[in-house]
Parts: sequence; structure tokens; C-alpha cells
Amino acid sequence: MNIALACDHRGFHVKQDLLTFLRSDNDSLHDMGTHDTKSCDYPDIAIPTALAVVRGKVDRAILIDGSGLGMSIVANKIPGIRAAVCHDELTAEISRRHNNANVLCLAADLLGQELVRRIAAAWIKTPFEEGRHSRRLEKISQLESRLFSDTQLAIERLEANPITP
Repeated sequence: MNIALACDHRGFHVKQDLLTFLRSDNDSLHDMGTHDTKSCDYPDIAIPTALAVVRGKVDRAILIDGSGLGMSIVANKIPGIRAAVCHDELTAEISRRHNNANVLCLAADLLGQELVRRIAAAWIKTPFEEGRHSRRLEKISQLESRLFSDTQLAIERLEANPITP
């Protein structure tokens, strides 16, 4: 499975540890930044990472910032993204089993490193249950189609004209 990991400055140390931890399971990991603790804006990290997921460049992504909330808000603006802030293994498992979450958002300032590792491992290993949950995700896809008449064009426009200050 191809997994992108990305963070803002608050999540840098957590991301670095998680990269090392996940490499032990031989997952194909892609470090999409940031690469130091210099202050940065989380949308600048979340947008390209979410686009990598919807474009199929990676299967899933893990985004880390101080609370997990900013990254999730941004990622969920991208059609096709189902980002979930998880604070324990159970929410991670449910986000995969019931919602087929393709982006995990974590809070560097609120979770200990061991808990982050357990959450990420549970999220990566948990499959989507399909069944009745597929029907619900189809409704989300229909909503996105109605809001964005051409989701592909919306994504291409975003890639061609990145968000800048």
C-alpha cells in the first residue's frame, strides 16, 4: 500500500517518528513535507497531499498538525477525500470500516507517540466493510457531484492554480 505522510511544523517530529515506525512494515511511504520545524501553513501541505490521494498517486494519506483539525478541514474540501480525525484505535478502525477514510488526521500536540503509532497501525490494517456502508459513501459521492458538476475539472484547476497567500 502506498501511503503519503505530511505535516505542518507542529507535526514534524511525530511524522518523522511515524515514518520510521511504518517503514518496519515495509509499506511504500512518501514524505510530502514539511521537512523541518519552520512555521508553515497547513493548507500548503494538506492540499497537495489530498490531491495525491484523489489522483491515485498514493492509496491513502496521514496528515499531522497540532490538533488534526486544520488538516482535516482542508483535506475534506477536496472531492473524493474522506478525512477523519482519530484520537484512538477505535475511531481509526471505524473510520476505515464504516467510512472508508482515505486520509487520517492526527493531533501532534494532543496524542503521545505510542498512541499515534497504534492509531496509524490500526487505520492502515483495517479494511472497508462495504455492504450498507457503500450505499452511504455513494450518497457522499452524489453530493460531491452535485456541488462540483465536474470534479475532475475542479481538481485540475486546483492543480494548475495552487492556493497562495
